[in-house]
Order: sequence, then C-alpha cells, then structure tokens
Amino acid sequence: MKSKTLSITLIALFAVIITLCAWITIPFAVPFTLQTFGVFCALLYLGGKRGTTSILIYILLGAVGIPVFSSFGAGLGKLLGPTGGYILGFLLTGIIYILFENKNKKIKIFALALGLIVCYIFGTLWFYYTMDGKYTLWAALMTCVVPFILPDAAKLALAVILTDKIKKAVPADKE
Repeated sequence: MKSKTLSITLIALFAVIITLCAWITIPFAVPFTLQTFGVFCALLYLGGKRGTTSILIYILLGAVGIPVFSSFGAGLGKLLGPTGGYILGFLLTGIIYILFENKNKKIKIFALALGLIVCYIFGTLWFYYTMDGKYTLWAALMTCVVPFILPDAAKLALAVILTDKIKKAVPADKE
C-alpha cells in the first residue's frame, strides 16, 4: 500500500512540476517555457508509464479549465488552438519513451530526443492546420520549431543530469 500511495503522490507531484515549468517563461527573441524540461524530468525520474500518466493528468487538468498551461492558459480552446498540438505531443513523447525505457541510458536519451522530434512534427502539423493557410509549412517550422531546438536540447541535457543526481539522493519507488 505504501508503494502505491507513494507512486500516486509522485505522479501528482510531477503533474505539478510540469505545470510550474509551463508557467516559467524565459524571454528571448522567441520566449520559451520549461514545459519540456518538466516532461523530460517526469519520464526520466518516474519511468515511462508513471511519467506519461503525469503528462496525461497535466493535460486533463488544463482541458477541464485549470490554468496549468503556459501563460496560465487552460481549457479545450487552448488544446484545440494552434499550440495545442505541442501539448498533446508530450503524450507522444511519453509513449515513445515507454518503448525504449528498458534500454541503457543512451537509448533512453535517444528516446526522449525522438519523442521531442515527434512532438515537433505533430505540433507543427497541428499548428499549420489550425492556422488555416496563414503560414506555409516552412514558416510554421521556422516559427514553432527552429527557435526551440537548442533550448530544448539544453533542457534535455539538464533533465538528464538533474534526475541522475536526484535518483541517487532520492530513489524513485518502482511500480
């Protein structure tokens, strides 16, 4: 029972961490949040199933109107809007991670990078479709993906380093 309670608590905690990361905006030419950092940490620390469950809870909280998304956004309108595909794409990142999580550390990092690429593809196609011809596919990529590649790579590297250190200090309870 203790293990199940701890597992549920950790899943909820990481849904909150993803939320807090979504609220942190780092100003650059194109501002970005730390959402992907929270997603990476959830998957690396909790594992694929529990990490993906945290991501799903985060999305469901936003869908029902709790302001968990960037800029305190919420609701189905946000999910169905131009950037909603990137939020939903986090689930794809989790699913891809699940497929590779029983491998070595390098493969796990590759799985997160691959998941991010799939998230970019899904989100960009979603953006392109919802913008109804206001952007070419190339312009959508240049707006929604290219400025975020280096920051997301840095967030992935930081998540790997941080979760390794945290796991040594506070091992994640296994399911």
